[in-house]
Amino acid sequence: MSTFVQAPPYVPKNKIRVVTAASLFDGHDAAINIMRRIIQSTGAEVIHLGHDRSVEDVVNTAIQEDAHAIAMTSYQGGHTEYFKYMFDLLKEKGAGHIKIFGGGGGTILPSEIEELHAYGITRLYHPDDGRAMGLQGMINDMLEKADFDLSAHVNGEAKELSPKNWPAIARLISTAENHPEVYAKVADTVHKKAEANKAPILGITGTGGAGKSSMVDELIRRFIIDQPTKTIGVISVDPSKRKTGGALLGDRIRMNSIRGERVYMRSLATRQSNLALSKHVKEAVEVLKAAGFDLIVLETSGIGQSDTEILDHSDVSLYIMTPEFGAATQLEKIDMLDFADVVAINKFDKRGALDALRDVKKQYKRNHQLWDADDDTLPVVGTIASQFNDPGTNTLYARLMAKIAEKTGVDFKSTFHGMDEMSEKVWIIPPAKSRYLSEISENNRRYDDRVTKQARIADQLYGLYSSILTLGGPDVLHGVVSDEWRVASAASDGTLATRHSPLVTELVKKFEDIRKDLDPHLWSMLQNWKTEEEKYSGEFYTYSVRGKEIKVPNHTESLSHLKIPKVALPKFRSWGDKVRWAMQENTPGFFPYTAGIYPFKRQGEDPARMFAGEGGPERTNKRFHYVSQGMPAKRLSTAFDSVTLYGHDPGRRPDIYGKVGNSGVSICCLDDAKKLYSGFDLSDPKTSVSMTINGPAPMLLGFFMNAAIDQNCEKYIRANGLVEDVEKKIAERWGKVKEANGEWSMANGGKGSSHSPTPIHHSPARPQYHGEIPQGNDGLGLMLLGITGDQVLPADVYAKIKADTLQQVRGTVQADILKEDQAQNTCIFSTEFALRLMGDVQQYFIDQKVRNFYSVSISGYHIAEAGANPISQLAFTLANGFTYVEYYLSRGMDINAFAPNLSFFFSNGMDPEYAVMGRVARRLWAKALKHRYGADERSQMLKYHIQTSGRSLHAQEIDFNDIRTTLQALYAIYDNCNSLHTNAYDEAITTPTEESVRRAMAIQLIINRELGLAKNENPLQGSFIIEELTDLVEEAVLTEFDRITERGGVLGAMETMYQRSRIQEESLYYETLKHTGEYPIIGVNTFLSSKGSPTILPKEVIRATEEEKEAQIATVQNLKAAYADEAAKAIKDLQQAAIRNENMFEVLMEATKYCSLGQLTAAMFEVGGQYRRNM
Repeated sequence: MSTFVQAPPYVPKNKIRVVTAASLFDGHDAAINIMRRIIQSTGAEVIHLGHDRSVEDVVNTAIQEDAHAIAMTSYQGGHTEYFKYMFDLLKEKGAGHIKIFGGGGGTILPSEIEELHAYGITRLYHPDDGRAMGLQGMINDMLEKADFDLSAHVNGEAKELSPKNWPAIARLISTAENHPEVYAKVADTVHKKAEANKAPILGITGTGGAGKSSMVDELIRRFIIDQPTKTIGVISVDPSKRKTGGALLGDRIRMNSIRGERVYMRSLATRQSNLALSKHVKEAVEVLKAAGFDLIVLETSGIGQSDTEILDHSDVSLYIMTPEFGAATQLEKIDMLDFADVVAINKFDKRGALDALRDVKKQYKRNHQLWDADDDTLPVVGTIASQFNDPGTNTLYARLMAKIAEKTGVDFKSTFHGMDEMSEKVWIIPPAKSRYLSEISENNRRYDDRVTKQARIADQLYGLYSSILTLGGPDVLHGVVSDEWRVASAASDGTLATRHSPLVTELVKKFEDIRKDLDPHLWSMLQNWKTEEEKYSGEFYTYSVRGKEIKVPNHTESLSHLKIPKVALPKFRSWGDKVRWAMQENTPGFFPYTAGIYPFKRQGEDPARMFAGEGGPERTNKRFHYVSQGMPAKRLSTAFDSVTLYGHDPGRRPDIYGKVGNSGVSICCLDDAKKLYSGFDLSDPKTSVSMTINGPAPMLLGFFMNAAIDQNCEKYIRANGLVEDVEKKIAERWGKVKEANGEWSMANGGKGSSHSPTPIHHSPARPQYHGEIPQGNDGLGLMLLGITGDQVLPADVYAKIKADTLQQVRGTVQADILKEDQAQNTCIFSTEFALRLMGDVQQYFIDQKVRNFYSVSISGYHIAEAGANPISQLAFTLANGFTYVEYYLSRGMDINAFAPNLSFFFSNGMDPEYAVMGRVARRLWAKALKHRYGADERSQMLKYHIQTSGRSLHAQEIDFNDIRTTLQALYAIYDNCNSLHTNAYDEAITTPTEESVRRAMAIQLIINRELGLAKNENPLQGSFIIEELTDLVEEAVLTEFDRITERGGVLGAMETMYQRSRIQEESLYYETLKHTGEYPIIGVNTFLSSKGSPTILPKEVIRATEEEKEAQIATVQNLKAAYADEAAKAIKDLQQAAIRNENMFEVLMEATKYCSLGQLTAAMFEVGGQYRRNM
């Protein structure tokens, strides 16, 4: 047990305000959440921004909020540039007093920490600091350093107020909050300026959880578009915690529109109990009016039925409620229905929304004596703020603009026309299908009950069969109850009857009666049991796949010359055991696929995946060729840098520049994809590509598919002697580009930021593979760099090559946006739009007969990495999978057309449940697909892909990580996984090196090729504990399905953040047990070295080079210069397809030829909306 004692919380002397955020994603989103909770509970006011935050986002927030400190987590490379840029930007904007704190695990090296401390960063915490100080100790240290007060003095801020002078606005509001006596000295100046500004004040209030923050964001977005020259100031109030004095100022995380110079936002804590507004709100509003904002928005914290305080501070009031207010009589108690100028019933997709709208309108009429008013003219609007471009919210905005003009005389001359439309939910899962998970639970439990009943019947039959044989009766199993027997047994003097007692006759009759209750297929199985045994005991087993006959040896020979069976069969005698086994286990390749989906593993193809992702496409291509050398199958698993993961282009802004090519490969366009996979024949059945990409998955998939198509165009060009003709066309195309552009800058416009590296000037040149082509790369894919096959080949030839290629490529793109929202957070688009894109990809695959490429890899890996235990990982992942099934069915797709395009990707840890993860997943999926959805055999087969646990890679005693990885790989291989990615032991502290990647691959190669028992392909079957665990885990998953159903299905549960809360609770539980030592981890909290097992420093640090970053920036700028006209047209076509509800991926396949990743992302934000972060 640990003897560590947690430090008591620090007691702040001043009101400390802290901005918290994550520059990236993954477990660190959970980590910063845990840290900000402790910061709050220690008495600070926290403005939490969530994940994927740029330096500018964080700095602007800190200045507007008059923060004392910024606390960041940043761990995926680029942290040095990120923190330095933040320090420089704060200083440049006159906020050098704001202190910067950060952490990021072992990936921030001690030397980098020293460098950043010397640069001016206040403190970066290393994992060893956490072990020595504890979480509370680190928070205490941070708050003590940030415990200062600059608001006790004013120095001309009142005279310098303007909408762009954020420091002056922020300081005056803080002074009014903290030192009213000091503020009183400048109050007159502020009030005089405020009186001169007739800007209207829009007060927004409503019940807690009604969606006020989302609505404010949507109204601001519309105002910014509608009023291109106007400014807007926002004050948002959240309650303080009475016990600690801390506060979570959580509105800002929900808002995507608070950016640019025209919007200012300040969050206030109430600093007193039982009130929805701070007593300092009046002065804060006066300061914003004095600064000259054109519109001021004041949002309260959640209120009760009798609160109307907002009316004292606003010119126009908006009351936001939900349809879930209970009985209509409750409306009589709500004071705001007497006074609100406009009422919004948000979350209009909830049950009973139309009734709620009718009841609220009735109450509004009563309250205002408007007995004869037309319902359509009443200022009561149904809205769904969470839905992008919601018609109801459009109507609400138009009504508010009209009401502001009517009540204040300020007419913004809005050109935004609400069509008086009501909100209508675009359903992903139709309401009638909301019980789909419980229906699956019920279906599977019914099947299990049937297994029990059929096994009981079979046992009865076996007992009768044994008795009949014992008494000399016929072999009723193999049908030797002949007509002669039946006639003779009925006769009084028959010769056969005299040899058998009446008891045998009765037993045979009873047997035949009971046999009618046994499923005929099971009876056939019992009759043919010996025949099946002979299939596996002979020299070869023969089966067919898609009409192709496959002959596989049944045995391998050991060094001792024993014949080791590849599939071992049970030695049951009881028919009940055989029935139970056939229905719940069966041999690999047969329903319910518990032991595996293929009768035998593919010969000459280990499940090993080759993992790479670093620097530019050339470096990762070189790594791929290195790790796949000599391997019969090339399974390329690709990790992308965070710039790519979030849909950005490489650029010179330091917080982008620092991340380019770090902790993943930088891919920004089609030419990058061609270089990345060059030398690998993407149409070869032995090549498959896995792309770990989510938000921008459709764009990366478009790059990949076009790269594969152009490879086959290249083969055609060479085979038909067209190389010279094509080279001329390419030279001509790029010659025109050079003439049109001349010399130009690679920088992001003009000279770039003062913080950016010095721009390099280039003339646009045809893209090329930088550096030496590695061994094993024959150059396939490089001929058509800078151009596409349709530009150099006849249209009919290209069309045939494209169609053939799409039917040949193998691989998967992760694309699972549900788990991103629940766990990892590389979401970029609104959830509905992202799901629509996924559906478009799948529909395109059906239309184009793409059979071998998975349209989505439904991932539990990232759910586990964020902290979920194995049962939650499995339950949430399968639930997400069934959600895609229901969504695709609702779009009219045939289950057998899309189910084979789904695959699953799990993490394998050390817990006992991981031993049966694949067994449970395959069995549960097969039962549901067969009996609930009526799917065919191919659809019933769940593809089970594994990556060993990243969470069990520790930064201490990293050599021990390989031991854990080996055990996890053994779990996965014994469980018949379809592919396996073994993590490198040093991933806890750096990007994997060539040496560590080879060791990781060697782990599974040794198991597969050297470990004797691994030659058997069903080693887990027949184990008592494995069977018991399988049943326990399966029932636990079905129980979790019922819990999710109670919350409205997967999407309903996501609205209340059920999955995310569960994941974080489980993460904290594990970390607590690890911290106390109750959960022993060798080399981490027990069995420590004589030095205490400190965090290991990497021998080799993998970072992208300046040359690689420059090359990537040049690539994207070259593309934009060369294909500006084509890109503009493609983007317009893409946006039109989105608006018209056409298949966007079909258009993306064209757009990815000419556009960069960043261009495509920006274009789709405009028509699909950005992801709205939540706490």
